[in-house]
Amino acid sequence: MQHKSYTIEEVSQIVNAKGFISSADAIIRNISFDSRKLVDVASTLFFALKGRRDGHDFISEVYEAGVRNFVISSEASIPKRSRDANFLLVADTTIALQDLTAAHRQQFNYPVIGITGSNGKTIVKEWLYQLLAPEKNIVRSPKSYNSQIGVPLSVWSMTEEHTLAIFEAGVSKRGEMIALERIIKPTVGILTNIGEAHNEGFGSRAEKIEEKLELFKDVDLFIYSPKYLEGYNKPIPGKQQFTWAWNAPADLKITDEEVLEDKYLFLRGYFHEKDVQCVVPFIDAASVENAICCWATMLALGYLSVDADKRLEKLQPVKMRLELKNGINNCSIIDDSYSADISSLAIALDFLKQQNQHIRRTVILSDILEAGVDSEDLYEQIAQLLTSKGVERLIGVGREISQYADKFKQDTAFFDSTNALLCHLDDLKLFNETILLKGARSFEFERVSKMLTHKVHETVLEINLNALENNLNYYKSQLKSGVKLMVMVKAFSYGSGSFEIANLLQFNKVDYLAVAYADEGVTLRKAGITLPIMVMNPDVLGFDVMVEHRLEPEIYSFRVLRDFVNVLKLKGVDNYPVHIKLDTGMHRLGFMFSDISALVEELSNCPYLKVISAFSHLVASEDAASDDFTRKQLADFSEMTGQLEQALQYSFIKHIANTSGISRHSEAQMDMVRLGIGLYGFDSSHKDKKPLLETVTVLKTSISQIKELKAGDSVGYNRKGILPRDGKIATVKIGYADGYSRKLGNGNGKMLVNGQQVPTIGNICMDMCMLDITGISASEGDEVIVFNEVVRVEDIARQLETIPYEVLTGISERVKRIYYYE
Repeated sequence: MQHKSYTIEEVSQIVNAKGFISSADAIIRNISFDSRKLVDVASTLFFALKGRRDGHDFISEVYEAGVRNFVISSEASIPKRSRDANFLLVADTTIALQDLTAAHRQQFNYPVIGITGSNGKTIVKEWLYQLLAPEKNIVRSPKSYNSQIGVPLSVWSMTEEHTLAIFEAGVSKRGEMIALERIIKPTVGILTNIGEAHNEGFGSRAEKIEEKLELFKDVDLFIYSPKYLEGYNKPIPGKQQFTWAWNAPADLKITDEEVLEDKYLFLRGYFHEKDVQCVVPFIDAASVENAICCWATMLALGYLSVDADKRLEKLQPVKMRLELKNGINNCSIIDDSYSADISSLAIALDFLKQQNQHIRRTVILSDILEAGVDSEDLYEQIAQLLTSKGVERLIGVGREISQYADKFKQDTAFFDSTNALLCHLDDLKLFNETILLKGARSFEFERVSKMLTHKVHETVLEINLNALENNLNYYKSQLKSGVKLMVMVKAFSYGSGSFEIANLLQFNKVDYLAVAYADEGVTLRKAGITLPIMVMNPDVLGFDVMVEHRLEPEIYSFRVLRDFVNVLKLKGVDNYPVHIKLDTGMHRLGFMFSDISALVEELSNCPYLKVISAFSHLVASEDAASDDFTRKQLADFSEMTGQLEQALQYSFIKHIANTSGISRHSEAQMDMVRLGIGLYGFDSSHKDKKPLLETVTVLKTSISQIKELKAGDSVGYNRKGILPRDGKIATVKIGYADGYSRKLGNGNGKMLVNGQQVPTIGNICMDMCMLDITGISASEGDEVIVFNEVVRVEDIARQLETIPYEVLTGISERVKRIYYYE
């Protein structure tokens, strides 16, 4: 699949740039804006975008990686040594990216479907891909790439070999859609719905509708449900419109539904004054609406009703997130087995590249089933992609990929089918490696995943790495230029994991990590984490291992200082980095004001240590009533560190601001800040900033058994729970041994069962507890949400008269962690 190429001169004209061109014959086939995700650097054009981080700061790094073509908005950012590179100077690099991809879109005449709406965009896009793929070679947005940056990257994937494009567009405020429409230029438009999402970005519902419909202003065909445009008085776009509705006038009028076997929905309706029907393999309201939208689209595009029915019944659920799980034989498994195409493969390989916990990276890959694509060219591209992403081992599954075995430079093994792979799984000796599973749905790689992963306790803590990354970027955006960032990953990363979190932080180039104890730091080092790590509670018994693994101790007392110096003397180590803890008011650990003179004397005459940083801890940075005390802490800290620097005659990093300090006290940022619980979406200092932070963790369990009881029946130990009326209880698989406090029993705790909050009943047991689900439709095996963005950790903490830290860190390690990344 050969991407259209452009000369650097052509690009310069398209983006209206002032060119500093050294190599006029440079050819551009790839675009990038992320220094960590480069491929085929010789033909890559790097856009230095200005967002939460300025891409101009990474130009030298990208140049060292081999890229020689750049789009910039600051001439001062051109490195002096880069005489062999091309630089295109523009006023705005984001607009230049959009200009280039809009021009690229104009090279193709095949149909383009544009999708927008408040919800369901990605599902409808993926289901249309399933439905239309038999006769179309489709290019589509990877994952949910629907933003001002995601849309250009999606459209850039268009080639002459495709015969249909499907792109989604998402907006959160007024004025954003005009740029996306210019890039996508859809010929067919689909509006999924209009809901409550992003209401804060619009003055009214009518304003939101108008913004969404901007995408469809020039389409030949517009597909929608009129109920979502009720009350909208402006013209409806589209040379033609196709409507669908429940029991209301429409091109597709749905009149009846019937649930079959508790998992299928039979739909009946009218189309062109004829009876039509279809079966969809879902019964929940959101999936049914998305499926009807797809049904309407197929009919609007001219598909026969009978053919649409056959395909809709075979729709498969869409899983858009990678799952990182613990595997057998000390392996980590990245499960992305729902589909295989080259765009999503590239995204999955970037996530694989982040993982450093094992010595080898392996990909188990099926045939890539892309219709109309030249197979030899496709697998040549895949081979280059695997090599550029550092994959050491490839296990290919399918007859087509096996034909091109000679193209792959990795350690390889090939199998004709998934059954053949499973029969020889033990022979492959998968051990101590990170394994990416990437398979087309027909290869049923979920069977491989089941064989390679540990059995998961049915109570799981899901950690959304995208949300965590978003929260990290939010706090980065609050920092002044040059301020470093230390992230706290102590206490098993607040209950969320170890190397899994540290890998993402290292990939996102934070400056420091901090752990509580040396063994936590050793675990990270053994998992391939190379960032500097501060140990906050060093112990003399761990000093040897700290030096061995390049862990930097917090020095908070003369005893610790002298014990560590003695170890360094015995090892013959000089200038070892340490962090001096100063007590400015917490009165927990640290040197007091009165200790400074003696501390200066010991440090000044000690060649074994090098002070890398001095720090303190704000006592009440979230509390406005304590701001005077906070200001006194800052003043004391400045005076103490000033004395230290003057005596040592060299400078060091100074840091005092925690999560709330970052939010409320910009003057406290100094040289570095320490981000803790804010990374996980909790910041008590500013209620109005809450929407900017995302929920990272979701705790889930399931129903073991449902019982129908009579009024007055008791439930649980000591008969503490009494059912007030005839009703139902559900026993779920979580108890105080999992970290669900006994204080949450007897109606104090709430959980979500099929979207509805229900109370606990009776005492919490060690491994389970009971819920009153009277009046709720539920079945044994159903998922139960213990906490998420609805049943919030903060609310549970208030009930327990504690803080979110304790709730999160109290979740037992027997509760398995599953990491998601989109």
